[in-house]
Amino acid sequence: MNFPRLPLFLLSILALGCSFDYGPGDTENSGQPDLVMDDVEYVRVRDGDPQVRFRAERAERYEDKQLMELRNITFEQFARHGEEIDSRGRAAAARVELDSGNIGISGGVSLSVESEDITIETGALDWQDKERQLSGGPEELVRIYRDDGTNFQGRGFTANTRSRGWEFTGPIGGVYVHEDGESSDDAPEAGSAEAADETGEGGDV
Repeated sequence: MNFPRLPLFLLSILALGCSFDYGPGDTENSGQPDLVMDDVEYVRVRDGDPQVRFRAERAERYEDKQLMELRNITFEQFARHGEEIDSRGRAAAARVELDSGNIGISGGVSLSVESEDITIETGALDWQDKERQLSGGPEELVRIYRDDGTNFQGRGFTANTRSRGWEFTGPIGGVYVHEDGESSDDAPEAGSAEAADETGEGGDV
């Protein structure tokens, strides 16, 4: 299974963060944000069609740190021509490094992609912009679901959006349903996934 094309919403958060231009302020040493916005809604449009709709309960920008912090965020990514919503997501918080483009999202993270029939749920994910890599921490439990009954979880999740491959480096288990209808009680034999069995011993799956 290839990893779905999810990170457009991350890039949209970054675009929101970079769209402001402010003069020097007097809050450099105060620890207070230079800009605070409540009930933010942002729609990214290309060639007249909406690409992403993004909402945040609160957004705070810190100029000296080149940092944007977001609270209670949701997003919807549209399919071609903006006719239908293909992806949805939510998280309690996001931390955007404006210089590097790296983003950390945390707190009830959920990403669902209808066209890929996949839902990912976890406590936190990190986006490394230069590497184009999305990952959970080595101890962060990541759960993956599909409508066909696939349901598994593991630790050490990483995904590269260039290759659309993903893997788990820690223990993983659950049920993976193959296209022919057969199922396995182990982790999926797909993509670049490698995992340990439930005893913690490594092995190809």
